[in-house]
Amino acid sequence: MPMRKEESTRPIYEQVDAIYRSESRRVFATLIRLLRDFDLAEEAVQTAFAAALEQWPREGVPANPRAWLVSTGRFKAIDALRRGARLNSSIMESTGQLEASPDPIETDQPEIEDDRLRLIFTCCHPALPPDAQVALTLREVCGLTTEEIAKAFLITPSTLAQRIVRAKAKIRETPIPYEVPTPQELPERLGAVLQVIYLVFNEGYSAAAGAEVTRADLTGEAIRLGQLLAELRPESEVIGLLSLMLLQESRRAARTSPTRELILLEDQDRSLWNQEQIAEGVALVEKALKSPRFGSYTLQAAIAAVHAEAESAAATDWGQIVALYDRLLRIQPSPVVQLNRAVAIAMRDGPEASLTHIDAVLERGELENYYLAHSARADMYRRLGRTAEARSSYEKALALTQQEPERQFLQERIRQLK
Repeated sequence: MPMRKEESTRPIYEQVDAIYRSESRRVFATLIRLLRDFDLAEEAVQTAFAAALEQWPREGVPANPRAWLVSTGRFKAIDALRRGARLNSSIMESTGQLEASPDPIETDQPEIEDDRLRLIFTCCHPALPPDAQVALTLREVCGLTTEEIAKAFLITPSTLAQRIVRAKAKIRETPIPYEVPTPQELPERLGAVLQVIYLVFNEGYSAAAGAEVTRADLTGEAIRLGQLLAELRPESEVIGLLSLMLLQESRRAARTSPTRELILLEDQDRSLWNQEQIAEGVALVEKALKSPRFGSYTLQAAIAAVHAEAESAAATDWGQIVALYDRLLRIQPSPVVQLNRAVAIAMRDGPEASLTHIDAVLERGELENYYLAHSARADMYRRLGRTAEARSSYEKALALTQQEPERQFLQERIRQLK
């Protein structure tokens, strides 16, 4: 395959690292389709990148790095199967099928673009427990580490790892097909897929830990999956979720300062909001709201649209937002929705009214370990001039977050209290 000479002065290892971060999960998804084995595909990905580190410094980066990596991984997997000490007839047969299949580097099949959607439906198969569906998708489709996922699930990494191993075994032994389901099968599979895409986006929109508030790779991938799904199944909740993600993502550039400090919604420079994403998101939610069967994602998108179209926090129609939260609570009565509604009430009716609702949520204990609940309560106390109570709640929130910009924000709030 022809190689290109890079104009960039970056060392080749930095280029390989950048390609790994942007392409490794796509390469993995395609190798899953070709090899039909999670562990073999993962090993093939690592082997392909190792080969890239060896060959690209001499030969240059390929014109199509992803196809090169898929082709190399496929051939390396075939070689590994040939060399296996315990080859049996079934393995020999599958090796022959692999050798006979077209080389991706030559065919450049359009279906490669859909491989991650196939993989997400495989990971979200109803034969797998719901928690395993989410964990497996976050690990295999999105490339989150076991430690990152375990932190999100509030379980130990070893427990999470066992869950993923069992899910892979179930896929292999059942066997679960690697394919997008038929139109007849799709409705029962759609809810789990939407939930997983939503969770992937949330992890990118507000990373569980680390030096960055957001992870653009995850939000971008979630939006891409949402777009693929909307093409496949253009119904209200799919469109609603895509709208929600676009509207939330439109604010990314304004959510942190150049020095990576967290900026709250009310203080953001709205000229930095992505107007193309807002226009697309608003058009999508308007379309979704016309359906008689829209649900929670569409209502969340409608709330995001009210924010997106307001010139400032003060000019926001908080009454409409509270009303939308009321409707959302009827179909999704979760404590997080109740907390968000309470914050909106503060903007409409003042901090005293909001504090009553926040206290009611916290007293039930469901959000005791959710730092945003304590941060919201602290903010109401701060606005009411109840300094000691505000400090106590900020300190609780600080102890519960592991994201560095959020920690710095809370520490600054504590320092400002007098």
